[in-house]
Amino acid sequence: MKFASVRVVTENLDALVEFYERLSDLGAARPADGFAEIRFEGVVLAISSEHLIKLFNVGAATAAANRSAILEFEVEDVDAVFERMSAAGTDIVMPTTLMPWGNRSLLLRDPDGNLVNIFSRPKRYAQ
Repeated sequence: MKFASVRVVTENLDALVEFYERLSDLGAARPADGFAEIRFEGVVLAISSEHLIKLFNVGAATAAANRSAILEFEVEDVDAVFERMSAAGTDIVMPTTLMPWGNRSLLLRDPDGNLVNIFSRPKRYAQ
């Protein structure tokens, strides 16, 4: 089995795609109306319009209702991401902080309120 992607369901596809493109500095593919993918090394972040869920899987997912999952992205320079996302007016939940286990971590909220952790590992644990 291969873990292939995480899909986020939204009522505002364009805003969410723009947020994750800015965050990652990667472009999104839009293979179908109401659906986008951003391809990271080893995994895909899929973003789906809620109208597709209503069309094919009514009631299976609700946009902007996540209060338990955290999307996590490992980066080299957390401070650079903080500066870029702050300048864009992103909701900063926790500014760059050194965690007890050594990671530098930044918590953001995407336009739908999903929690996003941007972190770097201490050099001794970097892979």
